[in-house]
Amino acid sequence: MLRWAIDEDIELRLLEERHAELVYEAVRANQAYLAQWLSWAREEPALEKTRQFIRSALERFAHRNGMTLGIWYRGMFVGVISFVYFHWENRRTEIGYWLAEAYQGRGIITRAARALCQYAFEELGLNRVEIRCAVGNTRSCAVAERLGFAREGVMRQYAAREGKFDDVAIYGLLAEEWTKTQ
Repeated sequence: MLRWAIDEDIELRLLEERHAELVYEAVRANQAYLAQWLSWAREEPALEKTRQFIRSALERFAHRNGMTLGIWYRGMFVGVISFVYFHWENRRTEIGYWLAEAYQGRGIITRAARALCQYAFEELGLNRVEIRCAVGNTRSCAVAERLGFAREGVMRQYAAREGKFDDVAIYGLLAEEWTKTQ
């Protein structure tokens, strides 16, 4: 089992099938909140779908094409953060995340994403990390901005939600920029 202590409060763990019930319960309890921005959260949560998601994530990890980690805050499972994919030829990745509503505003995602950026640049030798989020999702956009990501543009009407389309901002951080901030 991969366990990664970020600080005294936050630990990241590679999601395994044995975590399926924790993830399922967190999604179910936070479905209305998560569904505001995440299309997958608009579907009725199901334990078997959660298990399949984790199996798929483990397969991507085994093939070096992503890493999906559970976020534990003070011993409680509170969300997920991941390298959505690795594009090795172009040395880039994208970070995606979600957090239970009750744990918002504590810097949890910012600290976890900072650790993933450090790992991407310093251990994996990647050149670029991206974060994409709906323009209206100000909390998610603020995470990228706090970490020094540059807002590079907006993909217009990129993500469907409740019969309309959201514009999605794309943020990028380069290895040379990361090095200057460390």
